[in-house]
Amino acid sequence: MTRVAAIDCGTNSIRLLVADADPATGELTDLDRRMTIVRLGQGVDRTGRLAPEALERTFAACREYAEVIKEHGAERLRFVATSASRDAENRDDFVRGVLDILGVEPEVISGDQEAEFSFTGATRELAGRDHLDKPYLVVDIGGGSTEFVVGDDRVRAARSVDVGCVRMTERHLVRDGAVTDPPTEEQVAAMRADIEAALDLAGETVPLREARTLVGLAGSVTTVSAIAQELPEYDSAAIHHSRISHDRVREITDWLLRSTHAERAAVPSMHPGRVDVIGAGALVLLAIMERTGAREVVVSEHDILDGIAWSVA
Repeated sequence: MTRVAAIDCGTNSIRLLVADADPATGELTDLDRRMTIVRLGQGVDRTGRLAPEALERTFAACREYAEVIKEHGAERLRFVATSASRDAENRDDFVRGVLDILGVEPEVISGDQEAEFSFTGATRELAGRDHLDKPYLVVDIGGGSTEFVVGDDRVRAARSVDVGCVRMTERHLVRDGAVTDPPTEEQVAAMRADIEAALDLAGETVPLREARTLVGLAGSVTTVSAIAQELPEYDSAAIHHSRISHDRVREITDWLLRSTHAERAAVPSMHPGRVDVIGAGALVLLAIMERTGAREVVVSEHDILDGIAWSVA
């Protein structure tokens, strides 16, 4: 048994997992799992740089996580940074800040590496569960990018494309510095065109229609599941391995793209940091289901963070 810590720093959120890993049994026992919305990717698509206020929000979360890691006595830590820090001109500022706070250098991994970690984290516990057929298509809808991975017991093909809930919102739904409330039909159409082009790219590498089970990861997908179940609050146990039909995803996406900020914020399971970007994230999920012909998506709370933890163990 090895006590490990894993940090996943994405475009919209930074997450920590401290867990006991038993490679012999394949069990990962959570000791602490938490998430903070830091919006590290704020403005990166437009400026190419990490904003000073976004860096400070991220460093504040890192200081909190350093205390948690110390309290639990984790033996090893791995910090993985994804889309926003991969794209930024000033990513060295980010690297130095993390190193000073946590004592490890963040690994700015490639999209392909990101996809492999996501696949491992999402599928390691699915074998033999509820008649879920292989191969799996794992889709990790992040803030700046979406990863597509097809595999059985191991990855067969993977591709990362630059569509995510934050990137699509900032690119298409922001006017005069504010998110359109609600977006216009023209804005949604332009966003949809971008997503379809990205799916064309993903399909060049990943056989999207060969998969028998679609597995959806990350905050956009888990939030759609919470809405579908009409949960009174965000409940990881209820969301993990829930299934949402294509028709239900379409209903929810249509509502999110017609709703106002106040209406979305009133959803009891909605994290405040997702209110403005959830419509774009849901549209990415819907487009994937339509392209692949998936009748349902299996939602997983275990994702790249768990894959990172296993890589440390």
